[in-house]
Amino acid sequence: MTGHGSEYGGVKAAGRSVRARLRDGIAASDPGLLRLTAGLRTVGAIALTLAVLSFLDVDVTHLVAGAMAAMVATFAIREKQRGQQAVTLALGLPVALASVTLGALLSSRVVAGDLFFVALIFFAVYGRRFGDRGTALGLIGFQVYFLSLFVGATVSGLPELYGAIVIAFLSSALVRFVLVPETPGQILERLREAFRARLAQLVSAQLDLLDAGPDEVEKALEDVRSGTARLNETAMMIQGRLEDGTSDEAAARLVQRRIADAEIAAERLGLLLLTARSAERATTLTLHLPGAPVPAGGHLPVRDEASATLRRDLDALRMLVLRPVNGESGTALSHVRNRLLGYRDEENLPPASPAVQDVFRGIGEASRAVLGLRIALDGPQDDSDDSPATARSREELDAEDAAIDAGEDDTDDEEQTGLRRPTTRAAVQVAVGSSLAMVGGEFLSSHRWYWAVLTCWIVFLNTASTGEILVKGYRRLLGTVFGVVAGIVLAALVGQHTWTAFALVLLCVFAMFYTAPLSYTLMSFFVTAALGVLYTLLHTYSASVLLLRVAETALGAACGIVAAAFVLPVRTDRRTNELLVTVLDRLADVTEGAVDQLSGGPPVDLLDQARDLDQALADLRAATQPLTHPVTPLRARRDTARYVVALLETCAYHARSLAATAELLPTHPSIAADPRLRRAGRRIQHNIGALAAHVADERAAVEIETGPSIASLLEPDIPGTPRYGRVTDRVLRHLQRLDESVAGLARPLGMPVPAPRR
Repeated sequence: MTGHGSEYGGVKAAGRSVRARLRDGIAASDPGLLRLTAGLRTVGAIALTLAVLSFLDVDVTHLVAGAMAAMVATFAIREKQRGQQAVTLALGLPVALASVTLGALLSSRVVAGDLFFVALIFFAVYGRRFGDRGTALGLIGFQVYFLSLFVGATVSGLPELYGAIVIAFLSSALVRFVLVPETPGQILERLREAFRARLAQLVSAQLDLLDAGPDEVEKALEDVRSGTARLNETAMMIQGRLEDGTSDEAAARLVQRRIADAEIAAERLGLLLLTARSAERATTLTLHLPGAPVPAGGHLPVRDEASATLRRDLDALRMLVLRPVNGESGTALSHVRNRLLGYRDEENLPPASPAVQDVFRGIGEASRAVLGLRIALDGPQDDSDDSPATARSREELDAEDAAIDAGEDDTDDEEQTGLRRPTTRAAVQVAVGSSLAMVGGEFLSSHRWYWAVLTCWIVFLNTASTGEILVKGYRRLLGTVFGVVAGIVLAALVGQHTWTAFALVLLCVFAMFYTAPLSYTLMSFFVTAALGVLYTLLHTYSASVLLLRVAETALGAACGIVAAAFVLPVRTDRRTNELLVTVLDRLADVTEGAVDQLSGGPPVDLLDQARDLDQALADLRAATQPLTHPVTPLRARRDTARYVVALLETCAYHARSLAATAELLPTHPSIAADPRLRRAGRRIQHNIGALAAHVADERAAVEIETGPSIASLLEPDIPGTPRYGRVTDRVLRHLQRLDESVAGLARPLGMPVPAPRR
């Protein structure tokens, strides 16, 4: 019996392990389950609408209209608070009814209908300046007018269309608020779990990097890069949800701090592992630049006892991130945690090379960050099995928590200004482009010209420069071409089987929303495949119709590009330069605030400034996609853009590390302010300002300052200063790397660099 019980217990544990791995994998691939929720809500709203309409025995045309209206009513709502979502949905219904009414009234008046459609497009885009609600109402107005064209709405058929649209909106509300409910707090909780899962994945990638052979190291390093970027992405998503997801401001700031600590500790651990593989210290740039050469060395020198221990402890760190402390495994995990936190003390480091010992120190700091994260997310932990090192870490974390609780965030959010002109410009551009698409589409087809207009409208969504519109148009055309092939196959398979066809449409809709944030090409593919099935249901399907869609899509994308290039154009260079200046300004803010606080100045809100820097860098990275796209013919320009972004990511890492260290000053017993650091940071701040001035105006009379290393600016040196634990070592290392990276930006940005002055 005992043996069978043990075997049964092992099977149960294995089952739990499989479920846990599956849950963690889903959480990491879809942070907050946002994509899954969007897909389920949209499919649920469409399915419920179809069920009600079929019960009322309406014809296929109104089934299609109801399905499209339900899809629009669901995906257009973007507010985070449920009350705001309900108000927008309620306002959207009269907008939809007015739009379909005008579509039916103007269907026989070609000129008046076209003029109204252009005006509707203009105001729908202009409505973005009013935030999420203005964007949603504009989207509903445009898409429902498009729906009236798609189903051929007439005045006599308006009552049935009204009924289908009302049912669609009610179904969307029922699914959103009852069947698939979602609160900001629930989203935040799932994002926290996603952060843990992605942190564990990054540790796994770092372990693979440690073990990779010479032929595998490039791929392993790329996995570490992508894992680091995904962890940063999740941290930023959490930052964006903290205010809405919790009513306790102190608790929100505590979570923000622990997330930042864990992110920085994980990124630093990756750099230390890369150094341990190398014959010389690795540069931070290697972690951020795809294709950067791996430093000489290729693998750990020998697989001795220390390297075996290192592998074991990295695996233990990953387990510590994921596994909760409970009655069954609490004691074992406590021993693991105590051992890892012990590496924060020099006497507990195993005999090894200095580079490998640095990795053990990094594991100790990462374990402390994980302990703080666990306390912030799960509450107080059992401390009965604490070692002295663990108890000391808890005391440090408690002191930091008390400082956060006592602090008040009195930072006022600056109101965004200057949005009116960009919004108006985009509205004018899309109105002109849509007019061109309307005229050209009429030449291709007098009945389905609206596909060109739809494409022109869509390529302007969430884009801000000509290059971004070009890339988006190319991706939509590519997805449409492959979607046409799939649509032909699916239409042939379903024939006139109505419910089989709707089932396939639901699958395509779910896939469309699930893949939309990952790949615009895939989203376009599923949209076009679903349309092939819908045309079959409406008895208007033919291969020529789908091929016409490709032609209309190409025309709409071309019209959008022409309008963006010649009507109030925003060149990609101008857009990226503006964002680059913003990144440099944010970098200057974080660096100046951190150095000032480390030098004894008053505390400032460094974590929020660091997240503003991350957001500005993410915006720049997105804006440079046209320059770094694989098909771009300008190879040198592409390499320069990648190099600049990688250098800025390196700068952001060191600035975040400085900010995190500065915030420890009031509570950490081994860190003291050093007024000499203000002098050391002066050159960095000057150089960041000079770079920003040069990017803003190439004729600006500014130049980079060069000179001796940052460390030499703090002479006389203090003998016997510990390698870790004092601000005059770790901070200097970050300042030195930041100084080198900022100066390194000068050449790719076309700024002359004077010879070093001594």
